[in-house]
Amino acid sequence: MTSTVDTPAEAGRPAPPSGLVAVARAPGWVRYALLAVGLIAALWLPYGLYPAVAVDILCWALFAVAVDLLLGFTGLMSFGHAAFWGTSAYVTGLVAIHAGLPFPAAVLAGALAAAVLAVPIGYLAVKRTGIYFAMVTLAFAQMVYYVANEWRSVTRGENGLQGVPRSFFGVDLTDDFYFYYAILPIVLLGLAAAWRVVHSPFGRVLVGIRDNPARARALGYPVHRYKLTAFVLSGFIAGLGGGLFAVGHRFVSLDVLHWTTSGKAVIVVVLGGIGTLWGGVLGAAIVVRLEDWLSFSGFEAIGLVTGGIFVLVVLLFRRGIWGSVAVLARRWLDRRGR
Repeated sequence: MTSTVDTPAEAGRPAPPSGLVAVARAPGWVRYALLAVGLIAALWLPYGLYPAVAVDILCWALFAVAVDLLLGFTGLMSFGHAAFWGTSAYVTGLVAIHAGLPFPAAVLAGALAAAVLAVPIGYLAVKRTGIYFAMVTLAFAQMVYYVANEWRSVTRGENGLQGVPRSFFGVDLTDDFYFYYAILPIVLLGLAAAWRVVHSPFGRVLVGIRDNPARARALGYPVHRYKLTAFVLSGFIAGLGGGLFAVGHRFVSLDVLHWTTSGKAVIVVVLGGIGTLWGGVLGAAIVVRLEDWLSFSGFEAIGLVTGGIFVLVVLLFRRGIWGSVAVLARRWLDRRGR
C-alpha cells in the first residue's frame, strides 16, 4: 500500500507544484545544463560584481536555503533563524580571534554551536505549529539577542567583534576576490548537503509531515523527532552562512541577531520560491544586489523598494520567481513531449 509520505500529493490536501519537482522531472540534459549554468555563474560572480557583494550573496544563499529547508519542506515558518546565523557569527569570530585557527575550522565551530543551540530551541518549538511556532522561535531569538547585548565581556556589546582574521595556512585572503573563491567550496558543500537532505527518504518523510502530519503520525513516523532533526540541520546550514558572513565582513555586530535579519531571510525565500531550494539562492542574489545598488545610488528608503518588489512577487508569482519559471518550463516540456 502506498503511504502519503511516499506520495505527498495524495495527502489530505494536494501539495502545490514545486520548482524542485519540476526540475527533478525534467530530462537529464536539462538538469545537467542547469547545474553547469549555476557553476559558471558562481565562478563568474566576482568578475561581474563587486567581490564583497558576491561574498554576501553566497552567505545569504546558505541562510535562505536553510530557512527553505524548514519552511518549504517541513512547513515550519521560523522568525528566529537569526539566532543561529548570529550565534555562529559570534562563535566563529571568537574562535578566529582567540584561537587563531584557519577560517574553515572557525566557521565549522560556529556552525556546530548553532546546531547545538538549535536542539533545545527546536525541542520546545516543534511542539507548536503555525503562528505559535513562529512566535516561539522569535521569542528565543530575542533572548539570544539580549544575552549577546548584555554579555559585553565576550561579545563587546554594541561595539561588536572587530578584526576577525581570515587565517588560512599563511595564504593572503585580505582581498575579497580571493576570499570569494576560498569560501565557494564550503558554500557548494552546504548547498549539496541541503539538496541531499530533501532528495533522501528523510526528505520525503518531511514533505509528508508538511502535507498531513496526522496521517504521517498514524503511519508510525515520530513527527516531532523528524521536525527537530530538520530544525537542527537547518540551524547548522544557517550557521555555515553566518560564520562565513562574519569572516567575510571581518566584523560581527548585534545586527546579525536582530529579528529583522530573520525577516529578511524569509523574504528572500518567498521571493525566490518556497519549497524550491534553489529559489533561495536566486532570491539572495536579487535582494543583496538590489540593496547594494540602491545604497550606492544614494537612495535611503531601501526597504520601501524591496518591500514593494516582495508584494508584487507575492501577487503576480505566487510560487516565487524560481518556482513560477520552473512550472512554466515543465508545462512547455510536457507540451513538446506530446
